[in-house]
Amino acid sequence: MSFDLSVEEFAKLVDHTLLRADAREEEFKQLCKEADDYGFKMVAINSSPVGLCREFLKTSSVHVGAAIGFPLGQTTIATKVFEVKDSIKNGADEIDYVINIGELKNGNVEYIRQEMKEIVELSRKNNILSKVILENCYLTDEEKITVCEIAKEIKPDFVKTSTGFGTSGATVEDVKLMKSIVGNDVKVKAAGGIRDLETAKSMVEAGAERLGTSSGIKIIEEYKALV
Repeated sequence: MSFDLSVEEFAKLVDHTLLRADAREEEFKQLCKEADDYGFKMVAINSSPVGLCREFLKTSSVHVGAAIGFPLGQTTIATKVFEVKDSIKNGADEIDYVINIGELKNGNVEYIRQEMKEIVELSRKNNILSKVILENCYLTDEEKITVCEIAKEIKPDFVKTSTGFGTSGATVEDVKLMKSIVGNDVKVKAAGGIRDLETAKSMVEAGAERLGTSSGIKIIEEYKALV
């Protein structure tokens, strides 16, 4: 993607993130206000505060996104499906779920396909966006390609680099690799370690069409100063 973007267009690429275990109600209220003020696409939160943020954003176009199986991915398919259903009931517009990394490492590709199929179909049925988190820091390039090939087949809305809770976050190389596999069938979201304008721009130029970051305000303010 070219970086010939207006401030408003750039802001729409940002998922404004608050995923800390100790986050309080006042912080979620502030998160939602900031997202609305800056015109970010989504607030990215765990599934428990979805209803709270939906209420804070009831008059806003900002989406509420639920993180599913977060951050380890080590829950069963049935558990993740229940969490998606519960998040939808509470007002989620988007879900970002973590794949079962252990099953991928076991070579159980069919498990990864079935997990993705069930979650994506449920999301699509309810007209919400779905994002598949690979957590690339734990994967070989071959494993990244495998998941992206499955995504190209099943067609979630996005494949995503990272949770931000792993040993490292998004890299330009991973965004390029993922984009090279999914092409125009699936979008790429970069997340984890995106803390400044230079990094954000590099991810967009590599092919990312959404950015997960808790530094969105800083990044947009940096951009405003340039345009």
